[in-house]
Amino acid sequence: MAVRIHNFLGRLGWNARKYLPMLSSESYLKLQFITRRKLQKNYIDHFMEREEVPMPLVVNLETINRCNSTCEFCTANKNAEKRPYKRMEDELFYSIIDQLAEWGYKGHLTMYGNNEPWLDTRIVEFHKYAREKLPEAFIFMSTNGLLLDVDKVKSVIPYVDQLIINNYSLEMKLHENIQVVYDYIKAHPQEFGDVDILIQMRYLKEVLTNRAGSAPNKKATEKVITETCLMPYTDMWIMPNGKLGICCCDNLEVTDLADLHEMPLKEAWNSKKYQKLREAIRTGRQNYPFCKHCDFIDAGLRMDAVDDVLRNNDEIHGARQSMFKR
Repeated sequence: MAVRIHNFLGRLGWNARKYLPMLSSESYLKLQFITRRKLQKNYIDHFMEREEVPMPLVVNLETINRCNSTCEFCTANKNAEKRPYKRMEDELFYSIIDQLAEWGYKGHLTMYGNNEPWLDTRIVEFHKYAREKLPEAFIFMSTNGLLLDVDKVKSVIPYVDQLIINNYSLEMKLHENIQVVYDYIKAHPQEFGDVDILIQMRYLKEVLTNRAGSAPNKKATEKVITETCLMPYTDMWIMPNGKLGICCCDNLEVTDLADLHEMPLKEAWNSKKYQKLREAIRTGRQNYPFCKHCDFIDAGLRMDAVDDVLRNNDEIHGARQSMFKR
């Protein structure tokens, strides 16, 4: 499949994000809430009415809670980081993958959260183990690309279905090292097989969502958001300390739905705290304190998988389809 570049409406979209950041953000969010409302409700009803809780569609497994970028929309950027440093224990990581394999997991898996995966020196080894144990899962890596070179790309592609490189910059051009990677892949497509390598052009200072009040450049207002949210039903969010957080909006690691040091993964996904969250969010974010002012909506990652599940009336079907990362 080689490599492709995606630029979110091209020059027009770039300029909107750069010169009209709040208007761009609010317009996009309103459109997404309107167009996804019915599909979200249908999936939540499907999830809640199942006799056995469905598997997550996406497992986000953050192995280290640090980033090396300066994205202004994220508290994980190296200038705003407030989390105590944590690197997941090897034993816990391998246990999580083994439990997913025992569960028969075939969904999406990424060793990414609010971090840069290449800061973890074990990242290739971890991907190799995950691929061996979860041959039918769709494994994807999302990276800002600042540490990438051709050798790193070659080292990980045997174990992933998709490599997403988010090229965050102030100008609409590739970083020098990413340009080198791009040129090499274009010149040697046979070396990269069927792996989907996607470079996304991202504006470093763009305004996205308020992420439950944690976004440095878009704080939450007192406005109550009455829309529901898919994340508690689709995403298992595992932090390096072994706790299940609510979603990517918990940049400060304050939520705690379960602890994998204390209970098995499958049991944790349906903990009493998770049940309480899902019952509350089902009819709107206003019913759960952490979420009531949050305007986050995922930028397309899960909707294809949600639609596929509903059409096939299955927990996970056709997991090996490509999806964008936020």
